Amino acid sequence: MSIATLNFESEYLKSNHEISIILPNKPRDISAKDYYESQKKYKVLWLLHGTYGDHTDWLRRTNIELYACEKDLIVVMPSALNSNYSNWDSSMLGFGMYDYLTKELMPLVYNWFPASDKREDNFIAGLSMGGRGTIKFAANHPDKFAAAAVLSAAPVNFQSLTEEDLLKDDFFANRMRGMVQNAGGLDAFRNSSENVWDILDSHAGSGRLPRLLFACGTDDAMIYENLLLFQKHADEMKLGAEFWTLEGYGHEWRFWDLAIQRALEFFGLEDSGASPY
Repeated sequence: MSIATLNFESEYLKSNHEISIILPNKPRDISAKDYYESQKKYKVLWLLHGTYGDHTDWLRRTNIELYACEKDLIVVMPSALNSNYSNWDSSMLGFGMYDYLTKELMPLVYNWFPASDKREDNFIAGLSMGGRGTIKFAANHPDKFAAAAVLSAAPVNFQSLTEEDLLKDDFFANRMRGMVQNAGGLDAFRNSSENVWDILDSHAGSGRLPRLLFACGTDDAMIYENLLLFQKHADEMKLGAEFWTLEGYGHEWRFWDLAIQRALEFFGLEDSGASPY
């Protein structure tokens, strides 16, 4: 595979920003001239990292380069800091990560690289915070993706969230408090793009959503119980999502390396026959 690292000034993030892109292999039986002048457009996976991560995580901790090669797939990996893939208009000069992906990164990739912009050729996946970002983009921009894989994350019913919950002194309450404040208060938060639970409810049965895969290890103490709650709700509203769990795995890279392989299968990507070495 070819791996491109691109550093550029982002309009939406108000700073220099770095991304990694995996590009397909040139088959050895095709000349460089014929291959690079073919004008072929490739399918794209938008692959999102989790909390504390960046654009290198998936490359350093999984075999995604090999898996992408086998599928003749472009993989785009941005850096989101710990933004929850949300817009933070009051942070520094502004950090519009939610708008950045669809309004800046997608146009860049579609026009500077041999990437297809057709819905049926675009997929999105992510782990943990990136899983939350994945379902947020899939629910709010269903016209852009054929399928989405949410790894070690699950929508939560924010209608049951109270001001008292936000005052607790733990990691999740502290993070949620910042998200609610960023949205302009609890009511504004519930009525925003962050409230994926309700947005999925509004789309259920419409045929508008991408195909959805939710994957989690059964030993994931942070996510698994929430996933079971959401799965019950998804079944009741006939969401049509697929749920895939593995016994004995927690919130860990060993699981995510297996889960991204399952996601590529779920997307329906066929082996290209390209040499992976």
